[in-house]
Amino acid sequence: MSESKLELDKVSIALNGKQLLTVDSSVGPGEVLTIMGPSGSGKSSLLAYIAGFLAPVFEASGGVFVNGDDITPLPAERRRVGLLFQDPLLFPHLSIAGNLRFAIDDRSADKASLIRQGLDEVGLGGFEERDPGTLSGGQESRIALLRLLLSSPNAVLLDEPFSKLDSQLRAEMRTLVFSKLRASGLPSILVTHDQADADSAGGEIITLEQ
Repeated sequence: MSESKLELDKVSIALNGKQLLTVDSSVGPGEVLTIMGPSGSGKSSLLAYIAGFLAPVFEASGGVFVNGDDITPLPAERRRVGLLFQDPLLFPHLSIAGNLRFAIDDRSADKASLIRQGLDEVGLGGFEERDPGTLSGGQESRIALLRLLLSSPNAVLLDEPFSKLDSQLRAEMRTLVFSKLRASGLPSILVTHDQADADSAGGEIITLEQ
């Protein structure tokens, strides 16, 4: 269990001299901070800044701290921030086990056991050798979530991860994702325009203007 804390210290993002957002907030272990707002309000830009791949066309300042350590100067690959997007982004040329193995630290002793246990926990036991192209949308989303968790992040960013699912699947995935993040003690930031997502997340909500 992670038990990490994520802090945004006066994070400010602008484009062409126009202020998009300013966020000053703290997210505790297992908590979800929801950022809501229309397209163009800077929601995804905030996630890109936290993760370390904000395009240089933006002007950004402020600190991103994980457990008191400023990760802002670090390259994206060293920040240990997990991301879940609208699309699962599974590697089509790898099996399910291959996709999951890709996320696990090379120092882990028994990747096969971690993969088998993880698949059982998301209701997809025995899917190791399946081709990603044979999965349903809900199954793809579960694999994407599991891949994120197996990467052992210190914080998680959710960029409208439920928006392409139908209403029933959306409700199921909200329950699964938020319960897993709480159980893992991971601080998370959710970007969405869906109030039901925010309600399910259950944490602080920041609403951005256009």
